[in-house]
Amino acid sequence: MVAGLAALCYAELASSVPTAGSAYTYAFATLGEVFAWIIGWDLLLEFGLGLAVVSRSWSAYLASLFGLPESLFGEESVVNVGAVLIIAVLTVIAVVGVRQSSRFTNVLVLVKIAVCVLILGVGAFFFDPANLRPFIPPAQAPEGGGSVLEQAVVRAVFGLEPTVYGIGGVLTAAAIVFFAYTGFEALANLGEETRRPRRDLTIGLLGALAVCALLYIGISLVLTAMVPYEQIDVGAPLSAAFTTVGLPWIGALVALGAVTGLTSVMMVELVTIGRIGFAMGRDGLLPAPIGTTHPRFGTPHRMTIIGAAVIALIAAFTPITELADMVSIGALSAMIIVAIAVPVLRKRRPDLDRPFRVPFSPVVPIVTAAACLYLMLNLDVLSWLRFAVWLLIGLAIYFVYGRRHSLLASGGPERRK
Repeated sequence: MVAGLAALCYAELASSVPTAGSAYTYAFATLGEVFAWIIGWDLLLEFGLGLAVVSRSWSAYLASLFGLPESLFGEESVVNVGAVLIIAVLTVIAVVGVRQSSRFTNVLVLVKIAVCVLILGVGAFFFDPANLRPFIPPAQAPEGGGSVLEQAVVRAVFGLEPTVYGIGGVLTAAAIVFFAYTGFEALANLGEETRRPRRDLTIGLLGALAVCALLYIGISLVLTAMVPYEQIDVGAPLSAAFTTVGLPWIGALVALGAVTGLTSVMMVELVTIGRIGFAMGRDGLLPAPIGTTHPRFGTPHRMTIIGAAVIALIAAFTPITELADMVSIGALSAMIIVAIAVPVLRKRRPDLDRPFRVPFSPVVPIVTAAACLYLMLNLDVLSWLRFAVWLLIGLAIYFVYGRRHSLLASGGPERRK
């Protein structure tokens, strides 16, 4: 529901201002350069760590599919070689061009949807309602008592005892997995490379989210009905679930589908990172060479390669559990600013052509921002502290470099308009 509200806000801005950078560009046009930098920095966090998370999951499914050593491809590995290799391969494809990338991704998405249908169809035969009772496990104290840093901010602020499960656990889980729904956000970054952005971006944003929501909810329900929730495999949950119920060949097909499906996700995130960095470099907030395209392929190759190298390093050494919360907090913070940008842009540019308009504005954008903030507050204190450090690093870069080299500082605001 929260992602749906955010998608409405994105759809209005994307159809009105179809350009690279998505939320970064919208913030620049409505709230100013400082907020634009903050949101661009948040988006790099969101998609960069999102790529790292998915690459490690991809590596685990590859190991499950081919029986590869977990010391190199699993969550127990010291250096996750599989994650590094897939990022390297996809970087080459992303640099070659968006048309080639989109064709490659389309094939992978078709395979992924087919596997999702397979999971729902076959998994329904092993649907055990007993595994869904209680549907929300009662709240209980965490093992070892739990640390304040590992509790949701709302509980820490009000001095509540640390707990897991219960309604609080549902809200925390919703905040953590929120990044799974942020693929629609990546679409908004391709406004300059879409033939009919004013129409197609709206259809793509809302349509993609609706299809994904139905598939995600259905698969989550089937998975938790097949296997007791405390026995779900963290690295390769779906293929392991079918192996558990005596269908290892289905598990192998699911692992194959996961490998292809996650590849498409990584491709989109890598392309998005390149476009965000390109927009920030073009505006002077990052070094100018980042804001240029490859003379032959027409892609932001420098930012794509630099981003991929940093992400591969992170993915090699950092477990999924350490990354997922940070991805969601970056996504949610970006969506807060996008929601605020809708009524602000309407007030500043009432004459702007808006092929799609958020209904009941400014009420819906305000509710969207509040809902995103509430989900953020259900993430743990440690994630907020890490997020604060990331923001401080970003602000330091902005005031040391970006502010002095931006187009606005050099007297070029006309280009920004």
